[in-house]
Amino acid sequence: MTSQTRAAPPAQRAGGKPAGRSFAGELLRGRLLPWISTPLLLVAVVAAWKLIIALFDVSPFVLPQPEQVLDGMGEVIQSKSFTTHLRVTLTETLLGFGIALVLGVAMGAILGRVLWLERAVRPLVVAAQVVPKVALVPLFIVWFGFGITSKVVIVAILAFFPIMLNTLLGVRSVEPGHRDVMRGLNAGRWATFWRLDYHSTMPYVFAGMEIGIVFAIIGAVVGEYLGGNQGLGYLIVLYLNALNARQLFAVIVILTLIGFVLFLAVLGLKRLFIPWHESVSTSDTNAT
Repeated sequence: MTSQTRAAPPAQRAGGKPAGRSFAGELLRGRLLPWISTPLLLVAVVAAWKLIIALFDVSPFVLPQPEQVLDGMGEVIQSKSFTTHLRVTLTETLLGFGIALVLGVAMGAILGRVLWLERAVRPLVVAAQVVPKVALVPLFIVWFGFGITSKVVIVAILAFFPIMLNTLLGVRSVEPGHRDVMRGLNAGRWATFWRLDYHSTMPYVFAGMEIGIVFAIIGAVVGEYLGGNQGLGYLIVLYLNALNARQLFAVIVILTLIGFVLFLAVLGLKRLFIPWHESVSTSDTNAT
């Protein structure tokens, strides 16, 4: 063996990555990263919040201190009517989102498979999308009243379009050549649906659901804000009229937490129904 021949460094592995990579680096790239970065970001937001109040001498009627908002959250949650308002908002959100999911997937699948029908209704779909949905809220209240029905309709309309459009794209994403292969293998309709259509379309459906659930909670709150007598949006109006900024911010924080939980629920369903998809498998690989 000549002097120029050297053994491979012991710290080098087959994949070209050093075997002695620090354990801390692995953790930062894995599951601990969100648990570290999220609290740090929250601390930074709270610090900036308090700094703005201190520098500009902001009145507590305009921007209360973070600890005052926490106290307001406790007061709102402990109030007798909070459970009722929370139940109303969640009912409107989930019912409207469920209706949008069923109708959006059904119509997206039909329009994706029937090309001439999609071209025929495309102008109507575009027109319905560009109309400001908030401007329709008073009309829905006139039609369906101040109860829960008008809010469910608003939620369903807001969540419908992202689900429908993503489902349509998912159906169109199936390659015609793949269908020919399934026919050549004498695959039945169920086998073709499960092996081809389901795997190609469901990632798009869940992408629409992730957007739709956010629009759903927005629709419920806006409907309650403009024409409701119950719900967390109605609480915002009450605290606004009373100039109670502390509890007003508290309700906004509560709504943010509810939206975050609902979004995580959709992500959990995505992990359950399409664990093989890249958006799920990649995160699992990076976390291990």
